[in-house]
Amino acid sequence: MFRLHHRNILTGFAVLLVASTLRADAPTTQPIEPAQFMRFDDHGQAGGSLQTAVVTYRNAAGQTVRLVAAIHIAEAGYYQQLNRDFASDDAVLYELVAPKDSPIPKPGADAASDNPVSELQHFMKDALNLSFQLDVIDYTRPNFVHADLDKETFERLQEERGETFEMLFVRQLMDAFTKPQPADDNADPEQTADQLIQMLTRPDGDRQIKLVVARQLTDMQNSGKGMDALAGTVLLGERNKTALKVLATTLASGKQRISIFYGAAHMPDLATNLKTMGFTPIACEWKTAWDLTIRPDEPSAIEKFLTEAVHAFSSSDDQN
Repeated sequence: MFRLHHRNILTGFAVLLVASTLRADAPTTQPIEPAQFMRFDDHGQAGGSLQTAVVTYRNAAGQTVRLVAAIHIAEAGYYQQLNRDFASDDAVLYELVAPKDSPIPKPGADAASDNPVSELQHFMKDALNLSFQLDVIDYTRPNFVHADLDKETFERLQEERGETFEMLFVRQLMDAFTKPQPADDNADPEQTADQLIQMLTRPDGDRQIKLVVARQLTDMQNSGKGMDALAGTVLLGERNKTALKVLATTLASGKQRISIFYGAAHMPDLATNLKTMGFTPIACEWKTAWDLTIRPDEPSAIEKFLTEAVHAFSSSDDQN
């Protein structure tokens, strides 16, 4: 019999949120290529931060390519820092599935969309009190170069393969029903209820919720869960091929400093291809996308009331 596991269902949302088309603090630099381009820096009871990597590669000719990983909803300061970083690039190759000949998106413009991934991103933005990438990043700069499929080609390729947003999500949903996580089976129901009450009632409740989402995003990424479902898809694989074609043209034109600005889930495959092209990783910089520091506070009155009510109900249920 199928069992529903809420953490795995969250994975289904998370993987599509990351793979489709954050206050920045002092970055940590290390000359090591990461296995994954997103991580959760866990501070225990103090909270933590969700971070994305910027990895720099260089070839024998001295040309550099930066893989600038991003998630598409984040704190406005994260995107503002990226705007400053991109100013010194000769070219910024960016992802955006949009109709042919559509205007370049302007920061803050109302970009209504019937795309289910875009709708999900906007829902998550509002629910988590974050900003949407297209609302802050300045794509109108002359060094920005579109390096993605247009909407018409994207939809045609998906139709040819029978690939849809719904199909990809169903894969994740079926995984949620059929592959329960042992930790869920061992969880204390009363403790889980307490944590839920805290998330919904604390003054910094939005950060409490974002902590859960951030941990799930990185758990999914590090375990490979969800990424296997996207391997070879139009959503990830075909769009990466397009980005690499644009990169080859840009390198051939003599550009020396290039950034590829794509979602974090795209980056491991792009990194593998860069090394095949003769590029070597020389530096890694981590940027804070979500600041999840939990401020010390006392439980609110409603939290105390709900906690006591849940405990009383649980006790009476056990006695019966």
